[in-house]
Amino acid sequence: MRPFTLLIKPSGSDCNIDCAYCFYKDRDTSVGTGKQRMSAEVQERLIKDYMRLGFEVSGFAWQGGEPTLMGVDFFRRAVELQKKYGTPGQQVSNTLQTNGVLLDDDWCRFFRDNNFLLGISIDGPKEFHDRYRLDHSGKGTFDRVIRGIKACQKHEVQFSALVLLNNYNVEKPDTLFEFCIENDLTYLQFIPCVETDPSTGKIADFSITPKQYGDFLCRLFDLWYAYGPEKLNIREFDSLITHYVMGKHTICTYSKQCAGFVVIEHSGDAFCCEFFVEPQWRLGNIFETPLEKLAGDSKRRTFARNKEKLCNKCLVCRHLDICRGGCMKDRIRLNENQTSGESYFCESYKHFFDYTLPRFMQIAAAIKNGSIGRHTRSADRIRLCIEK
Repeated sequence: MRPFTLLIKPSGSDCNIDCAYCFYKDRDTSVGTGKQRMSAEVQERLIKDYMRLGFEVSGFAWQGGEPTLMGVDFFRRAVELQKKYGTPGQQVSNTLQTNGVLLDDDWCRFFRDNNFLLGISIDGPKEFHDRYRLDHSGKGTFDRVIRGIKACQKHEVQFSALVLLNNYNVEKPDTLFEFCIENDLTYLQFIPCVETDPSTGKIADFSITPKQYGDFLCRLFDLWYAYGPEKLNIREFDSLITHYVMGKHTICTYSKQCAGFVVIEHSGDAFCCEFFVEPQWRLGNIFETPLEKLAGDSKRRTFARNKEKLCNKCLVCRHLDICRGGCMKDRIRLNENQTSGESYFCESYKHFFDYTLPRFMQIAAAIKNGSIGRHTRSADRIRLCIEK
């Protein structure tokens, strides 16, 4: 079987903060509301069945909602189950995406000791972050997130900073970049926000426009290029470099197919993609169907191939080999749920690629000939090796 990663939502869509732009606000209520928690039975069945597939690297990506709502003991048990059902020498990768609010010394010691890699959401300095990332009482969360980041740095927990670009911070690339450097945030992801207002059916006010995103990427590239590409890892840029060095992308946005993950909800229900957790893309439940059969389901193969259904504009585009039409979730914004349409960010990508690709190719050539190194993590430091 072709290896895949589990994207697990142990607390479902439940979260301890109330971000204005949360994508669950515009999702089918069948996803679930209120308090959702994965049971011990679901947790053990999932880990047992996945570890026994015997992949060289078994990847667990814990997301939400907010996964730290499960408590640290849930993840201690997860690691013990991985060891119990794994084989000697089997590699395990654990990543966890969090809003950072609950992170403290206890959490960070656990993450460090068990080689977890975190993604922590922070939208820039306090003025930027607290504009949309509020708790349920309407208070800003910046101070608590920074406290969690400092705890990670204190305990040497490896993490990436996840910046969601909204209509406010996207206009301030220089300020965002300086904030990241000042706070020693050297692994970065910049995620474009585009959501639909459920009350109007139109693009929500906090979303960014294609022009804003294209201009932001170009300015960010200039700042990164001047600072030193070997000093700072920006995930979107790293994928392009990897494309030119190794002939493949590291993010699914630019991949030919969507097939790297199986999403598992707290109930054990399986889906094709975290952005398409809806009835038509439900694969089944791990208690009803073996995990390997869920992963090999014809519905999942159909979903993966849907990304290859490109519009005529894409097929004649000079950047087709790099972009591959972008993420399917961004195609539906302009095309009434038709995933074969043009991406909402089509003009963003073309502007960005035209502006930067010659320099990306120069960086890739320098990496190949060894004149510059790459700012990457050691795989051995972010994996758990099963020993018995």
